[in-house]
Amino acid sequence: MDQTQLLKGVLDLAVLAVVHREDGYGYDIVRRLRDGGISEVGDASVYGTLRRLYAAGALTSYVVPSESGPHRKYYGITPIGRDQLARQAKDWHHFSTTLDGILAGPVASSQGASA
Repeated sequence: MDQTQLLKGVLDLAVLAVVHREDGYGYDIVRRLRDGGISEVGDASVYGTLRRLYAAGALTSYVVPSESGPHRKYYGITPIGRDQLARQAKDWHHFSTTLDGILAGPVASSQGASA
């Protein structure tokens, strides 16, 4: 299965979940997504998602100076982002439960109908 197509639909949810646990800068968020099992995620996709979520008010940002390189732009979740995360998590659980039911196949009917 092409995971990149699946990822397009859930990247917002995954990024919000990662940032909800702990603020992070771009590459740190990419690393945490990959460490979490989303190995196919591209840097550009995550950075684009961060910019879009920030523009929508779901994320806030702040700059932290670094002694060993350029300053890092950190992202944190806002109340709008927490609401979006809760809604999307609920939608995801409903969708995945529904798909699990479809994959399990039809339930035997008491009338003997078959699919």
